[in-house]
Amino acid sequence: MKINTKLLHGYPVIDPTTGASSIPKYQASTFHQTDVFHHTGYSYTRFSNPTVEAAEDCIATLENAQYGLAFSSGMAAINAVLFLLSNGDHLVLGKNIYGGTFQTVTEFLDRFGVTYTFVDESDVVAWQEAIQPNTKMFYLESPSNPLLTITDIQEVCSLAKKHNILTACDNTFMTPLSQQPLTLGADISINSATKFINGHSDVVAGLLATNSESLYNTLKTHQKALGGVLGVEDAWLLLRGVKTMGLRMQQSIKNAQTIAEFLLNKKQVTKVYYPGLSTHAHHDIHMKQASDGGAVLSFELENIEQIKQLFSNCQVPIVAVSLGGVESILSYPWQMSHACMPEEERLNMGVTPTLVRLSCGIEDVEDLIEDLDKCIG
Repeated sequence: MKINTKLLHGYPVIDPTTGASSIPKYQASTFHQTDVFHHTGYSYTRFSNPTVEAAEDCIATLENAQYGLAFSSGMAAINAVLFLLSNGDHLVLGKNIYGGTFQTVTEFLDRFGVTYTFVDESDVVAWQEAIQPNTKMFYLESPSNPLLTITDIQEVCSLAKKHNILTACDNTFMTPLSQQPLTLGADISINSATKFINGHSDVVAGLLATNSESLYNTLKTHQKALGGVLGVEDAWLLLRGVKTMGLRMQQSIKNAQTIAEFLLNKKQVTKVYYPGLSTHAHHDIHMKQASDGGAVLSFELENIEQIKQLFSNCQVPIVAVSLGGVESILSYPWQMSHACMPEEERLNMGVTPTLVRLSCGIEDVEDLIEDLDKCIG
C-alpha cells in the first residue's frame, strides 16, 4: 500500500458502529459498564478512548510499528520516554537538542538523580566514548532543531544495542513519511504531532511508536499515571489532518529544497542549514537514512538589523513558534524554541541572535522567494 492510500485506509478510519466516514468524537470522560464484574471495554478516557485509540493506530501504521501511544503534547511524549530513566542512570544525548528536551534533562532529570552527557551527535565515536557502566539510554534527534545536524541513526543504534542501551529518536522534523527510526534500529520513535502530522496549526499532540511490548506497557503506564493523555477533540482533528499529509509534505519538501538553493546565493545569508543540500554537513548520511531533505531549514544573516528587517517586513510566512503547518512559519530560535536555555548554552550549540528557522508550507514557492528576497535585501 503506497503512502497516500495508507494515510486514508491503512488503519481504522471508518466508525464500526455506524459506518461514518471518520471515527467520531467519543466526547466522554467515562463509560457505562454493563457488567461491572466482567468489564473488558472502555472505562475512563484517561485510560483509553476510541477516538484517541484511532490516532494511536494511525502512528503505529505510519511508523510500521506494533504499538502507538498518543499524548497531550510533544513534550508529554518526550517526558514519558525520559521518565523511563531512574535515579543513578546515565543518559547520552546530542548537544544540538530541542530546547524543551534540554530543559527536562537539566531541570528535572538532574534533580531526580539522572546524570547525562551531551555529545557531538554527528560523531559516532563521541557516542561510544560517552558510554558509562550505568548508561541506560541514547536520545537522538536527527535532523536536530534548529541547526539540522545529522546523526547516523543506524550506526548509533547499533552501538547502543551492543551495550544493551535503550534508544529513542525524535523524528518530528522528518516524520514517518521520510524517515523510519524503528527500521533503522531505534527502540522508540517520537513525533510532535502538533507539527507536520496534523499539519494545520490547530492541535497540540505528541505520538510514540515502538515494537517492544514491554516498553509499550511501561509507556502506557506513564501515559495514564502522568496524565498527559491526548484530548478527544485534538485526536479527531489529528485524524482529519493526517489524511492529506502525503500531499502536504510533498509540496512543503519541494518548497524547502528550492528555497534553500535560493538562499545559498544571497550575499546577506552567511550560512544555510538544510540536509537536502549537497553542501550540508553529513548530507550523504542523511540521504542514506531519509528519502528527502525535509521541510525545515535554517539560515544565518549577517547582523541583527537584517533580522529585524526580515521579521518586520515578511508578508507570506507567519512569524510564530512551532512548525509544520500548511502555512510557512518563520521562527527566531534565539527568543522562541531555545529561549529556555542559558545564553552560553545557546551560543555553544550554534543558536545565535542571527539565526532564522523556516518551516516551509504549501504556498507557491515563487511567492515565498519573492517575499524573502524583498525582506532580506
